[in-house]
Amino acid sequence: QVQLVESGGGLVQPGGSVRLSCLASTTIFDYYYMSWYRQAPGKQRELVASISSGGGTNYQDSAEGRFTISRNNAKNTVDLQIDSLVPEDTGTYYCNGRFGSFSYWGQGTQVTVSS
Repeated sequence: QVQLVESGGGLVQPGGSVRLSCLASTTIFDYYYMSWYRQAPGKQRELVASISSGGGTNYQDSAEGRFTISRNNAKNTVDLQIDSLVPEDTGTYYCNGRFGSFSYWGQGTQVTVSS
């Protein structure tokens, strides 16, 4: 069983930035396809950004330009940097790791964008 633990959320003012981090408890993190999802209040969970084991990235159209996903295989972490925050970025951000038929989720970290 792989555990994913997110951190870095909180209350942020519009226009600010936040960096979320996800720590994975696995010895084969290098092989995992990692993603960040967001669930806004009253809405379904949606994919924000993904990064392959080789570092290739993919972003939801609305996330292009303000969101940056990165990974550090030596530290077993995947980060999501969000710049120029807007209230619509508010939600719970979840880390997901996939390897073969296995898929794991973290418990989520809350980001609230408000003045």
